[in-house]
Amino acid sequence: VQFVESGGGLVQAGGSLRLSCVASGTTFAQNNMAWFRRPPGNQRELVAISYSGGTTDYTASVRGRFTISRDNTKSTVSLQMDNLRPEDTGVYYCNGRRGGRNWYDAWGQGTQVTVSS
Repeated sequence: VQFVESGGGLVQAGGSLRLSCVASGTTFAQNNMAWFRRPPGNQRELVAISYSGGTTDYTASVRGRFTISRDNTKSTVSLQMDNLRPEDTGVYYCNGRRGGRNWYDAWGQGTQVTVSS
C-alpha cells in the first residue's frame, strides 16, 4: 500500500489550498479514507474522514472550512481547505483502513501546509 500526497504550500490566513492523495496497492473503494496532520511539535491528529459508504466527518476545529472528497475511479482523496488559519499549519498525510481496523502502516511523506498570519 502506498499513499502520495501533494498540494501543500504557503498561504496567508484566510486563503485556500487543495490537497490530493493518490493511493495504490489497495482496493480503494472499500477503504475509509482520511486526512491527518502533524502540527509543529505535536502528534499527528485526524482531520477529516470519508467513509466507504459515502458519509464524511471532521474534527471540530475544521468543520465548515474543510471538505473531504474522493474519486474511487482514480483512487484519489482530496481535501479542500478554505479560510485557513495559522493553527492549520502542519504536515498533512492521508491514509485508509477497512472498517474499524488499524490505519495502514504505510504513511507517505506528507505535504507541508504553512499558514501565515
